[in-house]
Amino acid sequence: METSEGMLGASVTEPHRRILTSDEYRLVDLVRMLARHRRATVAFPLLVALLTAIVSFLVPPTYTATTTFVPEASPQGRLPSGLAGLATQLGVSLGSEASKSPKFYADVVRSRELMEHVLLSQYADPRQKRETVGDSATLLHILGVKGRDLADSLYRGVKKLNNLISIAVNAQTNIVSLSVDTHYPTLAAAVANRFVANLNAFNAQSRQSQAREQRKFVEQRLADGERELRGAEEDLRTFYERNRSWQQSPQLAFEEGRLRRQVEIRQELYLTLNREYEAARMQEVNDTPVITVIDAAAPPAKRSSPKRTLLVVIGLVLGGMAGAFWTAGVEYLEVVRRER
Repeated sequence: METSEGMLGASVTEPHRRILTSDEYRLVDLVRMLARHRRATVAFPLLVALLTAIVSFLVPPTYTATTTFVPEASPQGRLPSGLAGLATQLGVSLGSEASKSPKFYADVVRSRELMEHVLLSQYADPRQKRETVGDSATLLHILGVKGRDLADSLYRGVKKLNNLISIAVNAQTNIVSLSVDTHYPTLAAAVANRFVANLNAFNAQSRQSQAREQRKFVEQRLADGERELRGAEEDLRTFYERNRSWQQSPQLAFEEGRLRRQVEIRQELYLTLNREYEAARMQEVNDTPVITVIDAAAPPAKRSSPKRTLLVVIGLVLGGMAGAFWTAGVEYLEVVRRER
């Protein structure tokens, strides 16, 4: 029995011993293999990391300036607090015009007309020396955009500037964030603030144009209403002059009532138009820009890219993987050569 139990124990543990011995042998063999090709497994990753660091220093740094603003809704277009809160949570804009939503302003920022204004605006040229820092140039010139003519240059400049800006809209707070990437921190901040200034001017001009058109329309209707009122009053006065004893005639009394009602109707219409005209004039005066800047763009103190530490780590990892694959390939070729 003891002999059979000993044989059974030996039969059970022997495969595990062989597997363990094989695993230890494979691990040791792997370490020896990496040690034999230490130039590929150690030197190559370090070389890749060093080259990545050198290239990252040769790449011009990029600075990102960010400004945030919020478009305010007009008082007459606001919703009750409960309904407005529910609409905000659902990301739906209710009770306001599409031209007052934050997404509208985000689309206007990327419009061709607004970008062309930014490209043709003057900025302090950061490429100049300190003694000539006051020199200014257009953003189109600073970005080095060239074309066959001005129209072609603007077309290329709009495409390039579109890649340098990013816009984010918070649906819950209606805050719009505008970021600009350039190789110069002061230029990035200046361009971001110029975008907001041009957007504010566009918004003010558009809203004032709408209020102006409404005021002109009401003013024209007021002039027509006043003319019609004067005509109705003149007809009633002429009737009284020609018919001094109209009370004694039923037909003349009916005619007098009709003319008097015309005067009352024209008078009520004139008073209504007069009130609308005064309201339109006040709306035109009070129709100021409805963009509130939360944070103006400031020159960033640190670059946003390239991130040299991250690039070096990535280069080290990729170099190590490449070295390991190369070592495994060399060992495989040696084994195949021995078998042959």
